[in-house]
Amino acid sequence: QVQVVESGGRLVQAGGSLRLSCAVSGRTFSGYTMGWFRQAPGKEREFIAAITPSGRTFYGDSVKGRFTLSRDNAKNTVYLQMNALKPDDTAVYYCAAGGTFYADRIRSPQNYDYWGQGTQVTVSS
Repeated sequence: QVQVVESGGRLVQAGGSLRLSCAVSGRTFSGYTMGWFRQAPGKEREFIAAITPSGRTFYGDSVKGRFTLSRDNAKNTVYLQMNALKPDDTAVYYCAAGGTFYADRIRSPQNYDYWGQGTQVTVSS
């Protein structure tokens, strides 16, 4: 069974940086498309970033230029580096694994098979 575990969420001041990690169990990590989503209270789940098995990255408009997603296949882990954080970035951040790497699907939560429990990121003003 595939397990997805996020870590790194905490309280940070506006303008600060944070790095989230997502570790995935299983031997097929290198073949997974990995995605990050976030959900704030009362809002829909929002696409943040994704990375394909080949390393191609996709970003949501609200984080483009501030967030960077990378993967380390040797450690079965992806990293979401978040810079220039804003109070609007406050949300629960979810990591997801599996699914296709097609550009027209990669931003959809339905594209992913496995999800973590989420990690809270709070940005204070």
